[in-house]
Amino acid sequence: MATKKAATKKASGKKVAAKKIPAKKTSTRTYSPAAGESVEREMKAMKQGKLKSGSGAKVTNPKQAIAIGLSEARKAGKKVPPPKK
Repeated sequence: MATKKAATKKASGKKVAAKKIPAKKTSTRTYSPAAGESVEREMKAMKQGKLKSGSGAKVTNPKQAIAIGLSEARKAGKKVPPPKK
């Protein structure tokens, strides 16, 4: 019952100005489509159990598979931002 009273007070209270939504910026693509294909290839290999890390251990973490795909894309000269430090 307390929620109904609170709802009626808000409805009959002061008018609130509508918040202005900032205009969307047109974003540029940060990763090239070729880099996305590299990541897709590595994810598929991980799901099949064929992806190995640098030490030779099997990769089971999707984030690690993405990192491997982006690393290979960087080595191939694809458009990929530098890794975070």
